[in-house]
Amino acid sequence: MPEIEEVLPKYLQISGYIRDLIQRGELAPGAEVPSERELAASWKVARPTAAKALNTLRQQGLVQSRRGSGTYVTDTDAVTDTSASARLREPPRYGTRYAEHESATIVSAEIVSGPEEVTAALELPDGTSVIERKRLLTTESGAARIATSWFPGRFATAAELLLRTEPIPGGVADYVARTTGFEVAHARDRVSARLASTQERRLLDVPRPAAVLVYHLTLHAADNSPLQFDELVYPPGHWTFQQEYSLGS
Repeated sequence: MPEIEEVLPKYLQISGYIRDLIQRGELAPGAEVPSERELAASWKVARPTAAKALNTLRQQGLVQSRRGSGTYVTDTDAVTDTSASARLREPPRYGTRYAEHESATIVSAEIVSGPEEVTAALELPDGTSVIERKRLLTTESGAARIATSWFPGRFATAAELLLRTEPIPGGVADYVARTTGFEVAHARDRVSARLASTQERRLLDVPRPAAVLVYHLTLHAADNSPLQFDELVYPPGHWTFQQEYSLGS
């Protein structure tokens, strides 16, 4: 077993080693991956570190856990859900959101007069009523981000759960597809920075003035009509994304 290096965090060294075994075919699809206990013993690390390594591989889509059985290399041939909404639920293969163990509070879910930026993204006339669903995500270290989703107001009748301040089973994208008949076909995103608004400073508990990272995501149907516009606002001093990749030839 290779020795721990100090260049990368230990859990990334472990997950990278297992990933290499998978990519070389030494761990074939369906093969069982060493357990937390086995990794902790062989790499001489604490169990939480071993657990974090396995979780990283799960986030990358390389392994899957089976309750009461163990962790196994993902059989990509067995994956049948290739819809855009399903892909949106998955993290990038070698990149993951940085924050872990997040909890979400739905701050509001209501019909509002759409802000100019929102109606423009949804290709609606200025001032058109839209559904606004705002969530605050927190970690042990405090507020991690504000996530706001806007939908065309016409979805309110069919997708009434969008107006409730409680989680939607199966996720919002699947729910909207089931209730409205519109399936997400493609997405467009962009990232910028600006000063936090009064409400954002309050929710994120940051001083005035405070710069925030802003991520916009627009989801479109196959006919290119916008279905959803999201804004994620990240406070300063919080890592939001990490990416691991090979530089080898």
